[in-house]
Amino acid sequence: MNYNPFTLSGKKILVTGASSGIGRSIAVECSKMGANLIITGRNQQRLEETLTLMDGNNHQAIPADISNVEEIENLVRQLPTLDGIVLNAGIVITKPAKHIKETDIDEIFKVNIISSIQIITSLFKNKKIISGSSIVFISSIATSKVKVGNSLYSATKGAVNSFAKVLALENASKKIRVNIIQPGFIKTSIMDKGIITNQQIDEYLKQYPLGLGNPNDISFAVIYLLSDAAKWVTGSVFTIDGGVTLR
Repeated sequence: MNYNPFTLSGKKILVTGASSGIGRSIAVECSKMGANLIITGRNQQRLEETLTLMDGNNHQAIPADISNVEEIENLVRQLPTLDGIVLNAGIVITKPAKHIKETDIDEIFKVNIISSIQIITSLFKNKKIISGSSIVFISSIATSKVKVGNSLYSATKGAVNSFAKVLALENASKKIRVNIIQPGFIKTSIMDKGIITNQQIDEYLKQYPLGLGNPNDISFAVIYLLSDAAKWVTGSVFTIDGGVTLR
């Protein structure tokens, strides 16, 4: 029996921030489900590395700096009509509110929310999103589980959630679904670079009832939301955090 409600066979899907971490995992796992992927990020070499990990040969890497509106427009011009979009690209700036500079605000809002808005509006303007498609925003539990120094990041992810919900309502009549995933702490290459200390990791482990997450814990949820199995799901916020927000 070959029945699989989660198949992505034949679907054309754009994934931003696909050169590493969660974005790379999303691209790889979606390819295993039969999707044709267009992946984007700033680093050509790392995008090519992602391609080597993916199943199938009908995928494309288009490097783009999504903080630049001209590069967004160039990216969109190269895209086919899409069945799915995963807006994953993002950055973190951690500092107390009293030390925030205007350049910090510009940088993090540009990447984390403004670029996503510009991508979406350009896709609609160029008729690249078909009826029945699915849009997934990768947000964060930082929208509600706050910590010192995280005000800018939390603010951008709160904006992501609000924008996505309105987008879901505006496009429901076209059967275009829009949903949000809020990951908790995910084990990625950031742990190998010494940015987070072993002591910090130990503290995280104490907080998470199910331990720390892996990138594919998020990827599998993305697959569900992109698939026809989620055809009656829109405007939802999926918190995937190993139970940390239960505390």
